Amino acid sequence: MTTRTAAQRRTESRLSYQARFTACPANRLIERLGDKWVAVLLNELADGPRRYGDLARAIAGASQKMLTETLRHLERDGLISRTVTPAVPVRVDYALTDLGRSLLPVMAVMKQWAEQNIDRIDSAREEYDARDH
Repeated sequence: MTTRTAAQRRTESRLSYQARFTACPANRLIERLGDKWVAVLLNELADGPRRYGDLARAIAGASQKMLTETLRHLERDGLISRTVTPAVPVRVDYALTDLGRSLLPVMAVMKQWAEQNIDRIDSAREEYDARDH
């Protein structure tokens, strides 16, 4: 029987925790929804399909690179679809999938909670920052 050091036990414990964290469906979803432009994009697509240019204008704070990356991630996750229509110029439309639409009520509840509680969070932050640490 081999004896493990405390450092080895901590490493094993950390790796075990990371594996559980990575496998947790809620953590995986929160990681995606926590991306900076995801909520804004889902909200923009809630009313129907939009062209890339329309999304870029509506989300002026996002760089072209970040907007494209976020759209690709959402498409990969099955939350949006991308339709290319051959034309001059090529037309690319993005739309929520059924799975993406099923997420809208969850996002609405999160938005409502945030609106109801942001003042309390801001106050707590101010109190925390005012204390000596």
